[in-house]
Amino acid sequence: MSVRRGSVTPAVVILVLTQLMFVVDTSIVNVALPDIGRDLDFSSAGLSWVVTAYALTFGGLILLSGKVGSMIGPRRALVLGVTVFVIASIAGGLAGSAGLLVAARALQGVGAAVAAPSVMVLLMGITAPGPQRSRAMAMFVLAVGAGAAVGLLAGGVLTQTLGWQWVMFVNAPIGVLVLLGTLRNLPELERRRTSLDIGGATASILAMVALVFAFTSAADHGWASPLVLAAFAVALAALAALVACERRHPHPVMPLAFFSSMRSAGPLLSMLVVPAGQVGFLFFTTLLTQKVLGFTPIQTGLALVPFTVGLIATNQLTPRLLPRLGERAIGITGLSGLVLGITWMALVAADAGPGTSIVTVLLPSILLGAGAGATFAPVTAVIMHQAPSEHIGAAASLNQGLQQLGGGMGLAVLTSVLAATGGLDHGLGTTLLATAAFPLAGLILFGVWARRIPAADNAHA
Repeated sequence: MSVRRGSVTPAVVILVLTQLMFVVDTSIVNVALPDIGRDLDFSSAGLSWVVTAYALTFGGLILLSGKVGSMIGPRRALVLGVTVFVIASIAGGLAGSAGLLVAARALQGVGAAVAAPSVMVLLMGITAPGPQRSRAMAMFVLAVGAGAAVGLLAGGVLTQTLGWQWVMFVNAPIGVLVLLGTLRNLPELERRRTSLDIGGATASILAMVALVFAFTSAADHGWASPLVLAAFAVALAALAALVACERRHPHPVMPLAFFSSMRSAGPLLSMLVVPAGQVGFLFFTTLLTQKVLGFTPIQTGLALVPFTVGLIATNQLTPRLLPRLGERAIGITGLSGLVLGITWMALVAADAGPGTSIVTVLLPSILLGAGAGATFAPVTAVIMHQAPSEHIGAAASLNQGLQQLGGGMGLAVLTSVLAATGGLDHGLGTTLLATAAFPLAGLILFGVWARRIPAADNAHA
């Protein structure tokens, strides 16, 4: 099967649509959360699992799945992952209990993790360097940026018109279209032999799940609960096992060399905590607009669209500024915008009531989106530049995995803060203020330890 080079092909469109589907799924459920919580009898803390279950399996397995895709072929991995994703989406729409929905969301994350690394591999494999690849990458970046807005709008419309179940069902026709397009238009690329770090991947997932479970359970059962203490113990044991596995394995999913100095670890840790602030902002702002301000799901989606508008605008501008200003300066500016945007929303939440104007939500959303758009490109560039040449692939997977895991873990911590500060009635302002601490930590980590990429290296890239 050949692929025409020289213009944007149907194969590129299919890959961009696949990426859009996965990005949309990270935000589409947010607007539906109040309806989901009411219909399936979730607690405020338990409701966060609708978001974190997807993030944990996606982020945890992507450290391993890139190598699986290399072994079985990226096209085959894409088909397998999307198939699992579609089945899980249908199961989630049919779920009649909280446990079944969380399980379906976790299975969605498995499918996304299997397929996602192959999207970029195939995109690079079927495009020629130069204008064609540049156009394809521009479409890919636009899908990543626009996905949040599409998800928020679609989530609001579907929830209000057809019911929250359709934020899950909608993936089925899109996934089937992706599968048919993949089988018809995408070639299989060369497979590569590699060894799988099953032990490291298992230990990393177990550690993250145990930590999230501990923080989430603490909101319902208290920090001294035997269940919470046992979960923390399991997390510590899993982390110890992870270090032991990675020291011995020739191709570790999380090379310890990344954490041998703060110069390399700082930007990576920044990529862990920054998404925690972004996910927390979307989660708690959704609860604020619907539970406190009385917005409909569609109004909530519209109120959060400026976040993505700001993100796309700065995301398109950032690549032009990087060669002149450098990654460190732009990253610090973006991270500062994130801190200020979330802090602004915390002040709005502290005084919010049914008569609060929608404008008060729009303005901090724009600032936060602009900050996000100026953050991820420079932080990612520094991470990839500082990675040892033999670990470039692992750095790319770890970068994606940390973003998902950071969002899940951060939300678990913040739900505990919400429970401790008075719940939805009194604690939203304080919780959003705590949310700002995550990008603030990222600002410190990146600002202190990131180094500017030499101009020669930027030009070569």
